[in-house]
Amino acid sequence: MNDNDYMPPEVWTWDSESGGKWAGVNRPIAGPTHEKVLPVGDKPLQLYSLGTPNGVKITVMLEELLADGKTDAAYDLHIIDIGEGEQFGSDFVKLNPNSKIPVLLDQSKSPAQSIFESCAILYYLAEKYGTLLPADEADRMECLSWLFWLFWQESSASFLGGGFGHFYKYAPYPMEYPINRYTMETKRQLDVLDRHLTEREYMCASGYSIADIAIWAWYGRLAMGEVYAAAEFLDTASYQHVLRWAQAIRAREAVQKGLATAL
Repeated sequence: MNDNDYMPPEVWTWDSESGGKWAGVNRPIAGPTHEKVLPVGDKPLQLYSLGTPNGVKITVMLEELLADGKTDAAYDLHIIDIGEGEQFGSDFVKLNPNSKIPVLLDQSKSPAQSIFESCAILYYLAEKYGTLLPADEADRMECLSWLFWLFWQESSASFLGGGFGHFYKYAPYPMEYPINRYTMETKRQLDVLDRHLTEREYMCASGYSIADIAIWAWYGRLAMGEVYAAAEFLDTASYQHVLRWAQAIRAREAVQKGLATAL
């Protein structure tokens, strides 16, 4: 069947074999599929994650905190293999009912506090350690506006990850309409970033922040060809300011450690 042959049914039913690479773990229902106890280390912070763009955000943030002398930001990383469905284990679902990585467990609090969704974790850590989030009200709101662009990105990156990335990289066969649709939106978002970074070193006037970490993990790495191997297809070389910004962040020692840890 090609795209032109498809007609939506009156009532959609789940075809577990129709999801391409992720057919084995994608499903239309929530909750645990199996019992599994999560490992817990002795560091103050426990991170349950993987080296996806959303996972990279948190390992980079934690390495930035450690580089800044925040020794109580020491963490244990526990890999959650989403390809094997480990995000549906009973203990993981208790920490995040949405069954998505990353999840952070802060053991320095009693009882331990869990935080899920990558941008919420970034904000939590920035607040907890008083860094990478401007104190000035106007600068702070600019940073949060771009973070919520990642809360813009939490919505917008769904076009990039669940949309463009899925249909360009992981779908069972190439489909022209969704690839064109999501490519157009991805390039529009890259253009938003490129125009914004024309006269700025980082996303916010106040300097490097959690907004850069969050956006870079998706869009910076996409521009450098590290996500979906789509740099040529998207002509990311034409977004010169995005590339300059992305490469500058990639050169940071803490970012390199965060990447090496997560991948």
